[in-house]
Amino acid sequence: MKLCSFTKDGIASYGLVTDAGIIDLGKRFEAPTLRDFLAADGPDKVQELASLPADHAFDQVTYDPVIPNPDKIICVGLNYHAHIAETGREETTYPVLFARYSGSQVGHGEALIKPLESDKFDYEGEVAVIIGKKGRRISEEAALEYVAGYACYNDASVRDWQKHSHQFMPGKTFAGTGGFGPWMVTADEIPDPTKMRLQTRLNGQVVQDTSLSLLVASIPRLIAYCSTILPLLPGDVIVSGTPGGVGARRSPPLWMVDGDVCEVEVSGVGTLSNPVQAELS
Repeated sequence: MKLCSFTKDGIASYGLVTDAGIIDLGKRFEAPTLRDFLAADGPDKVQELASLPADHAFDQVTYDPVIPNPDKIICVGLNYHAHIAETGREETTYPVLFARYSGSQVGHGEALIKPLESDKFDYEGEVAVIIGKKGRRISEEAALEYVAGYACYNDASVRDWQKHSHQFMPGKTFAGTGGFGPWMVTADEIPDPTKMRLQTRLNGQVVQDTSLSLLVASIPRLIAYCSTILPLLPGDVIVSGTPGGVGARRSPPLWMVDGDVCEVEVSGVGTLSNPVQAELS
């Protein structure tokens, strides 16, 4: 099933995505957000609702980030061989991790904001892994049991700020730079995440195209590693890394500018689309 977060008439909610529209789960369950819904094992309780008429048409809502209020967003850098090669870096023994903040995210259809301070705004198509239950020191063998679902993510980067120091964070969490959506597809529909294909398009041009089988650190390994550091909680997001083809490593560089449209498509999940808007003040 597909689950999304949205706002309608100023009221935030979440719902079950069907061919006809969105069934509003927020008004049917006590859980106030999709994160709380996952924590309450909500997806196990909604299958019988799938035949209900849709409460909202797709064009009647504003999509929010799939999980608007995660406890943590853990992003992974340098996790495809092609991206490592284009950056000129060496493969590391352990995953390269950094954090995003929830306030840096926007939903499907909302504008990615190119900040005033930079003209080096880069796309990074990725697959987001949404955690479904609490776990600590999870084994790789059991890791996929903790996955609630998968979504598209654009970990767009402000490259010059990213390079201010050895820490990635300044360039990775400017307001309005992380696209997350349009929905999550529950893990039961994707039993083998290595079969997913990831493609990023800028104004219709394919700029990244890969298989998740090419990840350096697999999704189970990322879950095991991250859960060793601290407990993973329902609604936590692991953004699994971007493949080769980023704009910064092209000749000449390919930066996102005002009026562009960037799409991230993941097979079996859907397509995240965001216009790019230059910050005015």
